[in-house]
Amino acid sequence: MVCAAVLLVPVTATGTAEALGDIGADLRAGLDATQWVVNAFFLTFAAFMASTGALADRIGRRRMFILGAGVFTASMLLAAAAPDIGVLIAARALAGAGAAAATTGGTALLAHAFPAGPGRTRAFAWFGTTLGLGLAFGPVIAGTLVGAVGWRSLFAAAGIALLPVLPLSALLDESRAAPDGPLDWGGAAAFTLALTAFTFGVVEGPALGWTHPAVLSAFAACAVLSAAFAMAERRHPAPLVDLSLLARPRFAAIASMPFLLAFGFVALTIVLPPYLMATSGYSARQAGLTLMLLTGPTLVMPPVTGALARRLSQRVLLVVTLLLVAAGTGLLAAVPAGSGPARLAVPLLLIGMGFGVSLAVVDGAAVSSVEPARAGMAAGLFNTARITGEVVAIAVLGAVLSALTRASLTGRYGEARAALATSRLLQGDIAGAVPAGAGRLEFARLASAGYADALHTALWLLTLLSLAGALAVGLLMSVRDSARITT
Repeated sequence: MVCAAVLLVPVTATGTAEALGDIGADLRAGLDATQWVVNAFFLTFAAFMASTGALADRIGRRRMFILGAGVFTASMLLAAAAPDIGVLIAARALAGAGAAAATTGGTALLAHAFPAGPGRTRAFAWFGTTLGLGLAFGPVIAGTLVGAVGWRSLFAAAGIALLPVLPLSALLDESRAAPDGPLDWGGAAAFTLALTAFTFGVVEGPALGWTHPAVLSAFAACAVLSAAFAMAERRHPAPLVDLSLLARPRFAAIASMPFLLAFGFVALTIVLPPYLMATSGYSARQAGLTLMLLTGPTLVMPPVTGALARRLSQRVLLVVTLLLVAAGTGLLAAVPAGSGPARLAVPLLLIGMGFGVSLAVVDGAAVSSVEPARAGMAAGLFNTARITGEVVAIAVLGAVLSALTRASLTGRYGEARAALATSRLLQGDIAGAVPAGAGRLEFARLASAGYADALHTALWLLTLLSLAGALAVGLLMSVRDSARITT
């Protein structure tokens, strides 16, 4: 039941990208609004991950799992019936909170049900495989549903599929843990508000302008709230995360991996489908099938990496991860717009292989880089870094593409026309981006070229980021911490 519930989290998280064009057209929403359909989910998923985990220990892991699954189910049904973009964004925000509660409650239930040993290893292997299946096949499922029935069917199908899980979850054993101290509500609030302010600034910046008072205020609020979060974590007797772990070079290197991979892999699962639909004329289903070249290796590489891990160190495997991603993004930057799956195959497979290697390494590396007594806190900080990295990467990459595409059209067609075209392009709707009348074909060509140039520029930046990350991780992983660790 736990695996059945978490399967739909990656399906609806990444699969939404194929539906953005239809959502924007149906609900008459611009790019900044439709970006919030994606960002709202990841934002609340990240914000509630740590706090729901701590709360589950107090109120009961089963109760938290059922609560999360119930909220997620209700939010999916609400999204399917959303009359406007505001309701849809609110539903996606609720879905992120529900997904966080279901995930933390579910993993805690598995850990309690299976004592340390082969049984727990197998249970979490199935858990990881389930997430991998959702990630790999989510774009195909979403693309097929959106193309055949419409965007609402994606959310309706997810909500209906989860309905049987709710009553059956009552059969699970309840478990609790003695609290170490009061809940860190101040830290949770500061973290959530800081992440919200940052996301608002990045998403709204291209439309409002980076010097707009609302955007500058958002970034200023993010800085202040981030400082408040750091202070709260240092002073609280039972903090959400132990930031002092970042002073350890090996752990800092491992904790940076989710951020680097969020840019090199996760954000691409969101931005590539609309790009393929707008510049290559792919349908939602075709875009989803092509994306399997990126997500498919996540199912194959973990067991392969497990075998290699007997011969290669964690340091080597982490560096190889980033080098594979760098090679893939560099090659992808050289693929012209309008190319078919054959030209995309090698770059996408390389990126997927790199991310697949990381799935078998990073979680174990995070907890093994600290002494056993602090393994739980290390896992909490690492998972917070993982989800936060995804929020940041998706927002930043979307903003970069929006700003560069818009700039490429503004000089020739003016600010208003460029803004409208960019809004439709980045939702995968080339037809809606091109105005009627004379010069329609020329505008379509220039708009598509501007979008492609923007993505290629972003991919070169991602290549440099991955190469720099590989160097930094390699150096930091070679440093021995003063505290005793297990390797």
